[in-house]
Amino acid sequence: MLGKKGIGSELLLLFAAIIWGFAFVAQKAGMEDIGPLAFNGIRFIIGSIALLPVLLFFPVKKQSAAIKKQNLLKAGLISGIVLFLASSIQQFGIVTTTAGNAGFITSIYVIIVPVIGLFFNHRINKQTWIGAIITVVGLYFLSVKDGFKISPGDLLVLFSAFIWAIQVLLAGYYSVRVNIIKLATIQFSITGILSLILSFFIESYSLVNIYAALIPIIYGGLMSVALAFTLQLIAQKNANPAHAAIILSTESVFAALGGWIILNEKLSTIETIGASLMFCGVILSQIRKNN
Repeated sequence: MLGKKGIGSELLLLFAAIIWGFAFVAQKAGMEDIGPLAFNGIRFIIGSIALLPVLLFFPVKKQSAAIKKQNLLKAGLISGIVLFLASSIQQFGIVTTTAGNAGFITSIYVIIVPVIGLFFNHRINKQTWIGAIITVVGLYFLSVKDGFKISPGDLLVLFSAFIWAIQVLLAGYYSVRVNIIKLATIQFSITGILSLILSFFIESYSLVNIYAALIPIIYGGLMSVALAFTLQLIAQKNANPAHAAIILSTESVFAALGGWIILNEKLSTIETIGASLMFCGVILSQIRKNN
């Protein structure tokens, strides 16, 4: 049985999954007017600024000032760089794939997480391997286009899923060691600054472009970044890891739903089969036998 904290945490994770699912739609829509790096840079800066007032009311974890500062800065720097890599690669991928595809492919990270655990002597059960195989088959049906070619966007999003897996592991590790809101603010700032600096060199945009993409940017900054990522950090302190992975994987369903409702994206029969296989594989990989 789950306690009240566990249930509350899983509800927060579900809310985060819904926000992230529809964020794929915002990210896709924003690419019509502004480059991937500029979009990410502005939305992450907005997300970090939005958390500043919260710092005044969020309780600080009790520990020595020196240790707290050292751990917080290290955690923020590492998390920020990883988040920058994951979000940037994913954003470039979304340019040439659909919001629904991006959501389903990104969900592979919940299988990658336990696989990475092999390097830390974590045991991987049979369900995880079966789920991984089913998910790869689903990815093939979902992403392989005419002529048996996977689009460049699908490959980039797939690569970003590996980095998102690292981000999930870092979130679970640091969420019980440092102040959550301070960690979120620092990592968002680093991601935003790195994205904007790089955008100045390889992208061309003006205030007109920013204004045209303002609604997707605001949704991405306030909802996807400031709210959803912070909910993830808070929830992972108490949520059951297996349940958390399952709940977060549902972002793929909401991404497909949002792409269908808002962007009029439609899956073919074979793509629907692929998406269904991926979702089943993700769920199966997280099932644990009761002892």
